[in-house]
Amino acid sequence: MDLMRLGDAGREVPAVRVGSTYYDLRGLAPDITGASLGAGLIERVRAALRDGSLPELEGAGSLRVGPPLTGIGAVVCVGMNYAAHAAETGDQPPAAPIIFFKHPNTVVGPNDDVVIPPGAEKVDWEVELAVVIGKRASYVQSHEEALECIAGFTISNDVSERDFQIRHSGGQWSKGKCAPTFNPLGPALVPAADIPDPQSLRLYSSVNGEERQNSTTADMVFSVAEIIRDLSQYMALDPGDVVNTGTPEGVALSGRFPYLAPGDTVTLGIEGLGEQHQQMVAH
Repeated sequence: MDLMRLGDAGREVPAVRVGSTYYDLRGLAPDITGASLGAGLIERVRAALRDGSLPELEGAGSLRVGPPLTGIGAVVCVGMNYAAHAAETGDQPPAAPIIFFKHPNTVVGPNDDVVIPPGAEKVDWEVELAVVIGKRASYVQSHEEALECIAGFTISNDVSERDFQIRHSGGQWSKGKCAPTFNPLGPALVPAADIPDPQSLRLYSSVNGEERQNSTTADMVFSVAEIIRDLSQYMALDPGDVVNTGTPEGVALSGRFPYLAPGDTVTLGIEGLGEQHQQMVAH
């Protein structure tokens, strides 16, 4: 099942998609948030599907797809977490997870436009497996315990302005990561129980129909479980927090491809999680 939020920005309706049918979740929760996930929303949705108590959401297929949750407290990101991506940028794989943050207000729907900031000339794409936290993770001791803190997975485009990231940030990457619209998220939150192995998922991206990235999460330097365990030693991750787990090789920073410009279209996908489609527009 896919948890989704459908409708105009700021007025999305929580829904669950099973096959080609959409069901309205407003009888279970006003929205998909950290609070509702932490209160067992996924389990209640499964129970309601079993007993047939959810009404269908009429016209759902024609509605805009919003980000699959709202009220995000933090977007925590892991850099250089694919061995081949580190190599293409001239770096060695890190000895410990490299962490930076995106402002939560960067999050938009998976098919919304991405706005190129004034003066930006090096806007880059990054398909990433995103983890949505469902249970507080603090001082987690094992990979098993870390995985128990995950509500589900979705797709993130960690859009980056490389000049802002590298030349303007004084060694800290977030200036190149935090422009409005720089984190398309979705289309769906897929429960963790529906993804048997997060380390065996194919990721891909294309620009204007030309392939850019084509890899698998098996190339991660640090696994999903290790990322959550490690992060929890330094911060508490709360329900509704999002963790972007890094991007594989095939980005413009490698020098092999041009950076994005207004009018370009980007497609990103992850096996079992769906696809995103964005157009680049000028500010």
